Amino acid sequence: MGASGEVPAGEGSARSPLPPLPQGRGAGAARKRGAYPGPGACHCHPGAIPGLDMEFTGLHSVFPKGKQPSLFDSPAEWYLKARRSVQKFTVNQLGLSIFSNEKSNKYVAHSYNFFLFPTTFGVMDSEFSFQASSIQFLTHYGFDYNKFLKDGIPYMNEVQEKKLQQGLLTGNWKVRSTLDKDKVKKVIDDVTRWVPSAEEGGSMVLHDISGFQIFEVQLILRQALPDVWTEPFGDQKVMVKKVSPRHRWHLENSSYDCCRKELVLLSARGFTNLFQTLVEAKKPVVGHNMLMDLLHLHDKFYKPLPESYEEFKRNIHSLFPVLIDTKNVTKSIWKEFQFPRASNLLEVYEILCSDLNPTNPTCPVIAHASDCSKYADKKSPHEAAYDAFLCGSVLLKLAHLLLGRMPCDTLETGPSFFQYLNALTKYLNQNFSGTDVPSQRPPLLIASVRGWPGVDEEQIYQKLKALCKFDVRQLTENQFLLLSNKFKDVRVVLRDYKAHPNLRISLYRHWRHSPQVNCLLQICGIVASWSLLAFVFGGSPWYAM
Repeated sequence: MGASGEVPAGEGSARSPLPPLPQGRGAGAARKRGAYPGPGACHCHPGAIPGLDMEFTGLHSVFPKGKQPSLFDSPAEWYLKARRSVQKFTVNQLGLSIFSNEKSNKYVAHSYNFFLFPTTFGVMDSEFSFQASSIQFLTHYGFDYNKFLKDGIPYMNEVQEKKLQQGLLTGNWKVRSTLDKDKVKKVIDDVTRWVPSAEEGGSMVLHDISGFQIFEVQLILRQALPDVWTEPFGDQKVMVKKVSPRHRWHLENSSYDCCRKELVLLSARGFTNLFQTLVEAKKPVVGHNMLMDLLHLHDKFYKPLPESYEEFKRNIHSLFPVLIDTKNVTKSIWKEFQFPRASNLLEVYEILCSDLNPTNPTCPVIAHASDCSKYADKKSPHEAAYDAFLCGSVLLKLAHLLLGRMPCDTLETGPSFFQYLNALTKYLNQNFSGTDVPSQRPPLLIASVRGWPGVDEEQIYQKLKALCKFDVRQLTENQFLLLSNKFKDVRVVLRDYKAHPNLRISLYRHWRHSPQVNCLLQICGIVASWSLLAFVFGGSPWYAM
C-alpha cells in the first residue's frame, strides 16, 4: 500500500473497480504494484487475523424526530432504528489490517485503506445522504473527500448484482450517468461517421475512455452496429474494427473477449469481490464497537438488511462464524486490572502498550509490514486502516492478558493464536449470535419537576446537556426517566440535583415510582378503605355480596 498507508485510488479522474477491468485504475492499478491484497491474503497463514474498521457519510439519522437510537431501546428496537440510518448513509472508507503470525511471538500487520463509492454502471444508480457532523468530524482527522467522491472503488450487493446481470443477459444495454451518456453519444457519432467509408479490417482508435466507460462504450457500439468489433487498446483507449458478420460471430464466442458477461460482472462487483474473499476465508474478524460496521457490511455487500433483528444475526453468523468485538472484552476486564479510564480505542491501545499492563513485557511483538511504515511513525485515528490495526493489536494484547490468568507455560515462548482464541472464548460472537448479553449500565434515575409547566423530554435533555449526557423518557406529566452509559455522569447529577428547587433527581425505585404500581396501590387502598368502613359499621364487605 506504499508509504502513504493507503491503497491508492488511482492517478486519473475515473472511478474504477477492482481487477480485472481492462486498463483499470484505482485499486486495479494498486494491485499491479502489489498494494492490493490478493485472494489469498486473508488465509495465507493459519494465524492470520483481519482487523476491520469503517467510516460512514453519517451515523444516526436525526429524522424523523424521536426515532434516534436510545439507551431505553431493546436490541430489536435499536436495530430497526439503526437499519433506517444504514439505508440512508453509505460507507466512504473501509480499513483492513491483516495480522500474520510469521514467527513465534511476533505478528506482522499489513494494513489497507479502501475508499468506496456506490457503483454507477449501466442503469445502476444509488442515493445516499451526508451528515454535517460526520463530515466535520472526519475532515478534522484529515479524511480526503476528493478520493472518496472521485476515485472510490465501486461495490454492490446481491440484489443489485442480479439487476445488472439481467441487463447483461438481455443484451439491452443502457447508460444512466449523464457524464457517460455524453461520452457515449460522442463516440457513437464518431464511429457512425467512420463506418460507411471504412474497409473491412480497417480500424480507428477512441481516446480518453476511462473506468466503466471502457465497458459501456464497447457494449453500446456492439449493440448498435453489427459490423464492428471493439477491444481495449492501451491506456484509456478502445480500438474499433470493421468486421464481417461471420468474423464477428467468432470473436463474440472467443474466450479472449474482454466484454464477456462474467468479466463485466466481476469488475462491476468491485470491492464486493474482496468481501467475498473474507467470507470464504472464515477467519475470526475483529472490530471495536462493530455492530454498525456489520450492519453496513450486510447491507452494502451482501443483501439489504432484513426487518428482523434475529434474521440479521443469523445472516451475519453465517457470513462470519467468529466475530470478536474488543469493546466487549475491554468493558468486561478493565476494572479487574485497575486500568485508568479510556474513552476511545487509541487510549485503550496506549494503556495496554504501557507499563500499566502487567503482561506487556511478554506480549507478542507487533510490527508493521515494510510497505505500511506510515503507521509506525504517525498516529492516524479515525483513518479506517489505522483503526483496524488498533483493533487487531488490542485483541492480541487483551488475549495475552487473559491467558496470563490461565494455567499456561507459553507466555515467555509465545502462545499460538489458537491459545489466544481459547482465552477469548467467553467473548466470541457476543451479541452477534444467540441471545444478547444484558448490558451493564449505571442505574436508572428519575427526575421530578416542580414549577415548570409543559416541560418535555427535549427541555430536560438540554437542561442537563451542559453537565452530562442522558437519554430522557417521559414517565408522567412531571416525571422523567434518565439513563446514561457513564457512572460518572450519574454521580454528578445525583450530587448537583439532589435538592434542586425545580428539578430533583434521585435513583428510580420501581415499587415507589412506577405509575402501574402506584395505580395498583391506590386501588388496593380504596378496597381496603371500603372494607374497613363496612367492618366498622357492622356490615359485610361489598365484595362478599
